[in-house]
Amino acid sequence: MTLRSGNSPRLAVRAVLLHQDRLLLVNAWPGGVSDLWCAPGGGVEIGQSLPDNLAREVHEETGLAIEVGAPCLVNEFHEPSRSFHQVEIFFRCQLTGGALDDGWQDPEGVVTRRRWVARDEIGGLRLKPGKLAEIAWGGGPAYDPLERLVR
Repeated sequence: MTLRSGNSPRLAVRAVLLHQDRLLLVNAWPGGVSDLWCAPGGGVEIGQSLPDNLAREVHEETGLAIEVGAPCLVNEFHEPSRSFHQVEIFFRCQLTGGALDDGWQDPEGVVTRRRWVARDEIGGLRLKPGKLAEIAWGGGPAYDPLERLVR
């Protein structure tokens, strides 16, 4: 059950995971509806710590095991037409096990593509939040203010 009540914001956690100087990104739009890439993660479940939620979400979406470190970015976005508002807390993470496998399936069917991206490749991708690349390679902590949801 995702932590959310009425019209309150949805709380989510995301991983800033660098491995061999490449950032882990996922496309979280089922069926390839969008070319937007983001950090892996998802909604917080009641009764689990933020790091436990994040480790679970990253494993579900990618098959990877991680160690969750310190927070490095708070991002929020909304979609006014459907009263959707999400607050995301990004954590620096380290890879502790696994490898990306094209055969891996997200049990929720949301993430269908995942990849490692080098710093010099990231400029060619549509990426959210806007500060993600800056944070991944040394910036932070930071706050990325409320923006409209994009697809």
